[in-house]
Amino acid sequence: MSSASTHATSAGFVQFADRLKNVETSAIRELFKLLGKPGIISFAGGFPDSALFDVEGIREASQQALSEQPGAALQYGATEGFNPLREELAAFMQSKGVHSLQPQDLIVTTGSQQALDLLGKTLISPGDKVIVEGPTFLATIQCFRLYGAELISAPIDADGVQTDRLEALIAQHQPKFVYLIPTFGNPSGGLLSLERRRQVLELALRYNTLIVEDDPYGDLYFGEAPPPSLLALSEQVPGSREALVHCGSLSKVLSPGLRVGWMVAPPALLAAATMCKQFSDAHTSTFAQATAAAYLKSGRMPATLARVRSVYAERAQAMGQALKQHLGGALAFVAPQGGLFVWAQLTGQDGALTDGATFAKQAIEQGVAFVPGAPFYCAEPDLSTLRLSFATADIGQIEEGVARLSRAVARQPS
Repeated sequence: MSSASTHATSAGFVQFADRLKNVETSAIRELFKLLGKPGIISFAGGFPDSALFDVEGIREASQQALSEQPGAALQYGATEGFNPLREELAAFMQSKGVHSLQPQDLIVTTGSQQALDLLGKTLISPGDKVIVEGPTFLATIQCFRLYGAELISAPIDADGVQTDRLEALIAQHQPKFVYLIPTFGNPSGGLLSLERRRQVLELALRYNTLIVEDDPYGDLYFGEAPPPSLLALSEQVPGSREALVHCGSLSKVLSPGLRVGWMVAPPALLAAATMCKQFSDAHTSTFAQATAAAYLKSGRMPATLARVRSVYAERAQAMGQALKQHLGGALAFVAPQGGLFVWAQLTGQDGALTDGATFAKQAIEQGVAFVPGAPFYCAEPDLSTLRLSFATADIGQIEEGVARLSRAVARQPS
């Protein structure tokens, strides 16, 4: 019996919507319940490191918001977003190559997570097909399934989604849209190559298919900047801009607590999303928006980005070196070029474990946590995969945590 049905029976008066039968509690959230063990080192969360937040800059920005526009910052606001923030976000995107973007081309959302929910509300009818990467962001799978989508998995490799396979899936299934995380994806850390980015835009035009680009990690690169976003690149592929939705966020680069994201979309879709957002929360916190606007205007963001890139790059390198030293051939992975994650696969070498879920349980016993990879697939999960986050652990914790993983991977289940 489904959990929804069980709750309806036990509650008596409460009868849950049928859509709840399509989703279940996040495996990651369930794992967090095990993290209260003293001394545990966590590679599980997808959080930025709170020690890297520019607290002083955010404090000054919030004080500026209250001193310069107290009425606007504390009052109800437009559903589309606080206009000074829309202007700053448009300028921020322009600095990243989206030269034609204007404030009216985007709406402010309560984190990019709300943008995904708005896409579900405005685009997905029960039974609609949606193509996602395999693996992809777990919350996306849950969100789209909540609205009744049939999810189709497109395989990826080190260069992102395999565009030849993606084309075949588009031709076969004629999806409502395709959802991609082209730049340092969660969980894969993958980076879609420039050539494949162009091919994605060409596929959108060839098959009249909407592409959703989720880009919360694009500013977290460790060396050279990544290829232009699909949105920026669309200016070089005539007509493709109308086939694109772009979701952005300040959560990973400034503060997730502000809950500030944005969505760029064709005008008709933007209007429908604004209408649905009005029903949902009226508007994103005006105080948070005014604070974010003041921060972006202050000019502190480049230094903040430089700092977090440097720290995460060091941690990613430390994790990669530790994994090679302690686990050797038992774990295969590609060193990430940005983002927050290492995506890895158990090889079973020398009789070591091959199941990510079993490995996760035994790792907890050794005092370290990570997320097994299977929940990140909408279909045909690779049970040997796992996601390791290096964002919130310092170098010493990373080295000790990986040493503990080496003890866990060699242990067969009792």
